[in-house]
Amino acid sequence: QGQLVASGGGMVQPGGSLRLSCAASGFTLENRSIGWFRQAPGKEREGISCFNSRNGSTEYADSVKGRFTSSQDRPNNAMHLQMNNLQPEDTAVYGCATTALCGTSWLIWADSWGQGTQVTVSS
Repeated sequence: QGQLVASGGGMVQPGGSLRLSCAASGFTLENRSIGWFRQAPGKEREGISCFNSRNGSTEYADSVKGRFTSSQDRPNNAMHLQMNNLQPEDTAVYGCATTALCGTSWLIWADSWGQGTQVTVSS
């Protein structure tokens, strides 16, 4: 059975950076659309980026645009999320998922969810 596992979370000060990884096992991420999401305590899950395998583009939520960058790591069957200029409002559990479709509502099309990693931004 395939599995996705996110890693790389931690605690950083405002303005700091982290790089998350999403590793797949049991299946290949090639030709799969993959998104990153986060969920803060008491809030709904938020899709923050989606790599569209059909056209090779990546879409970002306004809340992270210009600060976060998603990239493929084909040799390692993984995705990465570079997060810069982190702010306290970015504190959440971050995870990844494959999805049938990208777009603003890609979460409803997610078909394989990964274990999350905690990101805490605090001074």
